[in-house]
Amino acid sequence: MSAGEVSSPDQGDEKLRGYKNAAAERERALSSGGQAACAGFGESNRRASSEQPLLGISGVSKRFGGIVALDGISFAVEPGQICGLIGPNGSGKTTLFNCLSRLYQLDSGMIEFEGVSLLETPRHRIAALGIGRTFQNLGLFRTMSVLENILVGGHCRTRSGFFQNAVRPPRVAREEQLLRERVADLVEFLALGEVANVTVRDLPFGTQKRVELARALASEPKLLLLDEPAAGLNHAEVDALRALILEIRERLGVTILLVEHHMNLVMRVSDKVVALNFGRKIADGPPAKVQQDAEVIRAYLGSAQ
Repeated sequence: MSAGEVSSPDQGDEKLRGYKNAAAERERALSSGGQAACAGFGESNRRASSEQPLLGISGVSKRFGGIVALDGISFAVEPGQICGLIGPNGSGKTTLFNCLSRLYQLDSGMIEFEGVSLLETPRHRIAALGIGRTFQNLGLFRTMSVLENILVGGHCRTRSGFFQNAVRPPRVAREEQLLRERVADLVEFLALGEVANVTVRDLPFGTQKRVELARALASEPKLLLLDEPAAGLNHAEVDALRALILEIRERLGVTILLVEHHMNLVMRVSDKVVALNFGRKIADGPPAKVQQDAEVIRAYLGSAQ
């Protein structure tokens, strides 16, 4: 992935901000009454109230037998913010992501998204709620094409059910067409056009990373959880990834929570950084402050005896 592969800002803005118009069209085309399944991609994400955090984590704890994976973790992520989550291996970062995705049940604590508790939200509703995610180990359908994988990501924004898809009335065709148009914009945005019909398993690892990112964005998230997106990338790809993360935030209005071991990337891209160690929060603040925190330095480098 190279920085030059991303489409020009003017073209990207015109198409990706056009999700607002696409949503309005979907409202008119798919429903004569009631509310559309989702609002415009970038526009709706900027409507979050500035009076409350988009994501609030309070006293979250998780145990696996005698292992304390998370121990009273609390922090908040504001709308439009890029928050880096760092810590040595085994510090609880991915466990926290799995709690946010409802893959794990909390032992105690509270997680709120837009002021609403996630604890009673079933895991299959998380994407439709507005939380998208990539995985540390790629979760792609390896025998499907790039385009098919990204289309799967947009499924939570469709309204037709099993019977309607079986008989295929005109509204289903219109719905599919709108989804394909949005996915085509993401394919262009992430420079995947040349491989759109290629089976995922035949692609280089760095390209597969972009496919998974596109699939997460196809769900039109308000909050994007990125689990080690720089793993396996070379220096040039990491630089391009930094630019892409910032571009996603600026163009699409997506708030980002980023788990990453690549410290240079985290410190350059994040508005705030939260550091974990052995399941506890040891620092929370601006990147420069966290970088100089004595406990953070000790967690990574150890202490002299």
